[in-house]
Amino acid sequence: MLSRGTGRPNGQPLYSRLWGNGFLHSLHQGVQFRSGKDPVLFLNNPDGMPNHNRRQILDKIAELNQIQYEASGDPEIQSRIAQYEMAYRMQTSVPGLMDIENEPDHIYKMYGPESMTPGTFASNCLLARRLAEKDVRFIQLYHMGWDQHDNLPSAIKKQANDVDQASAALILDLKQRGMLDDTLVIWGGEFGRTNYSQGLLTDTNYGRDHHPRCFTIWMAGGGIKSGMVYGQTDEFGYNIVKDPVHVHDFQATLLHLLGIDHEKLTYKYQGRRFRLTDVHGHVVQDLLA
Repeated sequence: MLSRGTGRPNGQPLYSRLWGNGFLHSLHQGVQFRSGKDPVLFLNNPDGMPNHNRRQILDKIAELNQIQYEASGDPEIQSRIAQYEMAYRMQTSVPGLMDIENEPDHIYKMYGPESMTPGTFASNCLLARRLAEKDVRFIQLYHMGWDQHDNLPSAIKKQANDVDQASAALILDLKQRGMLDDTLVIWGGEFGRTNYSQGLLTDTNYGRDHHPRCFTIWMAGGGIKSGMVYGQTDEFGYNIVKDPVHVHDFQATLLHLLGIDHEKLTYKYQGRRFRLTDVHGHVVQDLLA
């Protein structure tokens, strides 16, 4: 999933720390990669601690946690056991995964010159492909700075320069490796922008406001029909006039592509069984290959 951070209606931008596991067990919390030298902190064992000793420690801790779980029945204990195991697997896989120095020159050329700079969107797109190769099931890339209420002409040019080549390269890279058919790529934000201006309103400096009534995303791979545009707005780009897709319809379609019936997938929380699509939503069949 490729996301662009557009900002919040109250003026506060989105931050990665706002993403969490919600009411799901902490087992479902994703791992955030940092943009610095160490993408995940504390992966290395302390000096003098060999891997086999670390394995023995984790096994004994798991035994103690299992005893506590049998006594209390707290499901978070099982989540803690699973997190310890995931951390151990990450210790053995993440350092090699993040080392992109062995990627061939034509890959760097395809993703663009910034792909060699850690923390850039282009570098993250390359890492996304490497994560997908390692069977990571959900990957989110985040690119901020799209909240152009002013200075749009110059700002949007830089934003597009950051993401266009790298996003296209990710699709091409997945396709040439035979991975696109079972990898769904979604590129979008949380809302659109108005087609009318705000701000200084000069020839070289103006902006656009938030527009939640209609906006566009694109998808590729993973069972989505290619080479098509679905939906249509009015001549002002303000309202949808043909083939609207509600957020619940979109979620239902994504779940269908993942092999899940959105009407049957529920999660019990505080006495209620929740559906991702709540009480409505349908699969948009015209989008399916």
